[in-house]
Amino acid sequence: MGTQRKDDILLAEVAGRIKQLREKKGISQEVFYIDTDIHIGRIESGKSNITLSTLSAICQYFDTTLSDFFEGM
Repeated sequence: MGTQRKDDILLAEVAGRIKQLREKKGISQEVFYIDTDIHIGRIESGKSNITLSTLSAICQYFDTTLSDFFEGM
């Protein structure tokens, strides 16, 4: 079985984009966790290699599509 791949630069960009969306909506990490059961603090640190399913759930919460999320990255 191979090791999990991890692109630290990509993770940092994704983390920054998620934080930007959260702050734009005025939502705290705690409120986000209560609403979604996703610990976004770990994701926003850029150290957590999240799944596409988790990213999709985050995008749904912020009313954006995956393609719009990655636009301009």
